[in-house]
Amino acid sequence: MKIVIAPDKFKNSLTGFEFCDAVAEGISSVIPDAELIKCPLADGGDGTMEVVNYYLKGEKITVSVNDPLFRPVKAAYLFSTGTQTAFIEMAAASGLHLLSERERNCMHTTSFGTGELIKNALEKGAKKIILGVGGSATNDLGIGMAAALGYRFLDKKGDDVKSVGENLQQIQKIKTDQVNPLLKGVDVQIASDVTNPLYGKNGAAWIYASQKGASGEEVILLDKGLRHFSGNIQKQLGIDLQRIPGAGAAGGLGGGAVVFLNGKVSSGIEIIKKIAGFDEKIRNADRIITGEGKLDAQTFSGKVISGVLESAKEQQIPVAVFCGKTDLDPKEIKRMGIDYAVAISEKETTLEDAYRNAYPNLIVAAKTFAEKI
Repeated sequence: MKIVIAPDKFKNSLTGFEFCDAVAEGISSVIPDAELIKCPLADGGDGTMEVVNYYLKGEKITVSVNDPLFRPVKAAYLFSTGTQTAFIEMAAASGLHLLSERERNCMHTTSFGTGELIKNALEKGAKKIILGVGGSATNDLGIGMAAALGYRFLDKKGDDVKSVGENLQQIQKIKTDQVNPLLKGVDVQIASDVTNPLYGKNGAAWIYASQKGASGEEVILLDKGLRHFSGNIQKQLGIDLQRIPGAGAAGGLGGGAVVFLNGKVSSGIEIIKKIAGFDEKIRNADRIITGEGKLDAQTFSGKVISGVLESAKEQQIPVAVFCGKTDLDPKEIKRMGIDYAVAISEKETTLEDAYRNAYPNLIVAAKTFAEKI
């Protein structure tokens, strides 16, 4: 029996690699001769670099860059010399996790450090860049990233504008005469798990800025800034960002990467599946086991499980989902194409217990599943 184990991480609890190990241990105790293929996945958010490195076997490059508040921080990206490919998680330099609770306010944060990582990768010889845009601390439409690559943003007096979210409304002109020439001809893929537009009620500011420390009043100002600056982009560069799904990812960095890097926003899980050779790995499989921390309506909007289900449906392979908890009823789960689902932490009384016991609970869940197939 061939079983492919292809999970996302359980946030704050298990990595995808640990999920694979726990499930393999449980299944092997019941079906010792099962062929188990470990294939951890990710959707472009934080933690994706470790998954990509599992397949690319690249070199981890560590660089001193600016954090979201312009302080020095060490950040790493992945570089494969053989394929001249760099995988960069913007969260490594510009992530919310780099700031304390009281420091978080995306009015004042920048994606400049992400641009510094890109610059370093270009100098290493990167001809292809995969940019993961989850977990950001920013709402600057990527002007920080662009500034690190030579773009300049001027106010009505012709002075340079500091590249933070609150200043988007001040920008009147984009200067491109000093842009890093190494950007020419580089293939940039933006790996995102969201499709939010740049601005408006479903845009970057309204949906995500409050999670990054912005007050209600500041959310309105940030949204106005995104509207204003995107209007300038359309006038000066001819790109209507509001029409591009995913432009609102990472505080507008998704859109900024389209404009300033000539990038293309793609589904993060689809990019990672290609890197992993997922569709080939599952060929002739009897079962696929996937999972994530929480199974809910968002699971089916560009997340790992949705990507697994899409590939499994094409090859008519039953899918089992092991999650920490679920908000879906059995009918919804079945309707989504899931053949078997279990919430491994449903008997835990506290979140701390659920995190601490995730690994042994996953082993038990895998044993139970193996006994039923």
